[in-house]
Amino acid sequence: MKKGLIILAIVLMVGAFFLFDLDRLLTLEGVKSGLGQFEAWRAEEPLLMGGLFFLFYVAVTALSLPGAAVMTLAAGALFGLLWGTLLVSFASSLGALLAFLVARYLLRDSVQSRFGSRLKAINEGAARDGAFYLFTLRLVPVFPFFLINLLMGLTPIRATTFYWVSQVGMLAGTLVYVNAGTQLAQLDSLAGILSPALLFSFALLGLFPLLARKVLAWVQRRRVYARWQRPAHFDRNLVVIGAGAGGLVSAYIAAAVKAKVTLVEAQKMGGDCLNYGCVPSKALIKSARLAHQMRHADRYGLQSTTPGFSFKQVMARVHQVIKAVEPHDSVERYTGLGVDVVQGYARIVDPWTVEIKRHDGQLQRLTTRSIVIATGASPIVPPLPGIEQTGYVTSDTLWETFAQREESPKRLVVLGGGPIGCELAQSFARLGSEVVQIERGPRLLGREDEDVSVLAEQSLRADGVQVLTGHTALRCECDGDVKTIVVEHQGTETSIEFDDLLCAVGRQPRLDGYGLEELGIETDRTVVTNAYLETLYPNIYAVGDVAGPYQFTHTAAHQAWYAAVNALFGNLKRFQVDYRVIPRTTFIDPEVAHVGLNEQQARDKGIAVEVTRYGLDDLDRAIADSGAHGFVKVLTEPGKDRILGVTIVGEHAGDLLAEFVLAMKHGLGLNKILGTVHAYPTWAEANKYAAGEWKRAHAPQTLLNWLARYHRWRRGKGVPSDTRQPAGSSGSDSSEPFDSKVGS
Repeated sequence: MKKGLIILAIVLMVGAFFLFDLDRLLTLEGVKSGLGQFEAWRAEEPLLMGGLFFLFYVAVTALSLPGAAVMTLAAGALFGLLWGTLLVSFASSLGALLAFLVARYLLRDSVQSRFGSRLKAINEGAARDGAFYLFTLRLVPVFPFFLINLLMGLTPIRATTFYWVSQVGMLAGTLVYVNAGTQLAQLDSLAGILSPALLFSFALLGLFPLLARKVLAWVQRRRVYARWQRPAHFDRNLVVIGAGAGGLVSAYIAAAVKAKVTLVEAQKMGGDCLNYGCVPSKALIKSARLAHQMRHADRYGLQSTTPGFSFKQVMARVHQVIKAVEPHDSVERYTGLGVDVVQGYARIVDPWTVEIKRHDGQLQRLTTRSIVIATGASPIVPPLPGIEQTGYVTSDTLWETFAQREESPKRLVVLGGGPIGCELAQSFARLGSEVVQIERGPRLLGREDEDVSVLAEQSLRADGVQVLTGHTALRCECDGDVKTIVVEHQGTETSIEFDDLLCAVGRQPRLDGYGLEELGIETDRTVVTNAYLETLYPNIYAVGDVAGPYQFTHTAAHQAWYAAVNALFGNLKRFQVDYRVIPRTTFIDPEVAHVGLNEQQARDKGIAVEVTRYGLDDLDRAIADSGAHGFVKVLTEPGKDRILGVTIVGEHAGDLLAEFVLAMKHGLGLNKILGTVHAYPTWAEANKYAAGEWKRAHAPQTLLNWLARYHRWRRGKGVPSDTRQPAGSSGSDSSEPFDSKVGS
């Protein structure tokens, strides 16, 4: 209601401005013809005339009306250079602030809710550097000031900052125009005020804030490095600490561009993903899935059977898979690529020096222009009383701990309902363990939408997992050989016996022992970096789990490209890391894959979305594979086919997601996916059919009704006045406006 009244008031004032021909007064000819009368009024009532002029100038600027430039000339003619400049400087800044506030109040929320994802980078830039860029725009009169006022109102820049920057930034242009106004009689047009030379001078002036920013950055760098002695020369162009995904890619890129690079790894090449995470867990999931299919072979027309197996052989296969992948990340491979690989513990002793305690006992020091920290993360072990006495395994240690067992854990408690906990809980349940999964939150996979969590829990329960959501682990107890964990739910404590306890409550970055604290590098659960992945020291970068914000192997590799390129070529060109399209997959059965926004995030951020859903129970290939469960859910801008986010639950969901990741990365909408030929029968057709569901919802009904009339006329039946079918008709002349399974 308030916004409506403000809009009405603005419309009425603008209408009155043109209705009473005030726009004619604010032309050069109008001001010159009425200058005599204005001077007479000023001579009689100088304060009143000054006040009215000030208020009128504020109103013109606030309403973004044409004529502010002419009024500035009039100020010079009527009040002289000094008082004219003072009046215009404050009136223009106040009017600009009002226009800014009106745009912010009326438009910012709706614009941000609709285009929030696309404006994210602009918002962050405005919050960080808005004053610099606004100052530059104010200094260069080529940019329409009224447009700057309105557009800046849509950004998060503070109103006080906007005002004082405008006050200072517009002063130079105000002086030029007011001074020209003192010679108003000699002016023939506004174009004569700003000569090419003057415009060029303003443009150079506009570079000053940017140059000042560069100088400030240089001073800050000098201050950061002040207590350190920079080496006269360097042994390496780049030293990378950690040979996980982020470290390997950083070293690979450096070697590929012929830089001299050393890669330091304290434990196993390949890091967590190869040795403890992605690779072994997926090998285990495959064996567990096959055991599950054997138990349910009747779904495929075969005889169901209880699989006979040695758990020790299953674990042996897991380690065989690790060994098969190992050469991809081996010392030999990277040495062959030109990387100097050192096995040992690295510590940064100053911004350009890394000290390495090698496994062979030697102490080596290397000077380097740049450093990449890629030390990864380790499992979190909750500080439960008694947990050390009962014992536990983590996603890192279970592969060695369970390797020699003939049978899977009889009674396994899994702490945590995130992706790792769900994947391992389902796998061990399918391999014969009695699994209890404990999650403190109200549901599993808390980052996903609620319908995803429901399907995940149903699937785990169907495999025999006892899921306890809303349960808080309190302590572990040991009575002889009997081990229990005590949990609390709605005020009631319950004891659960177990043989093995798996902690899967998350992972924490490895921050200790690398010299970060001694160097003063800030850490807040992760190493704090800027948009270029730089730490406090611009030549020291961090990537992967140690840097966040995502703990995915593919994100670490993604960041590594930016860190390596910035480290090696940042003196020429730097690149801000791009997090706009980051996919993730949880490899339970059915898989859960996601990219972009989901409904929960859109709701929390107040972003308006349109949700299109396609059920996989309708997909021919899913039916043929007896995997007809799950869905494809696409979030788009209301009324448009631009994809904001996708969630897929079903078999091969992680593979199906790739098409949407590509589409989002390169700005392709659902219409493009719908117009792409997908082989039949494949799981990938689900993406096309989801696009078809969106198209069906946006079919042009009015046009289709006219087409129905046209085709009826073509059949020689004439054109009825009403094409609607009467109740009880056979409907032979009507058809579905669009079938998502038939063409595009």
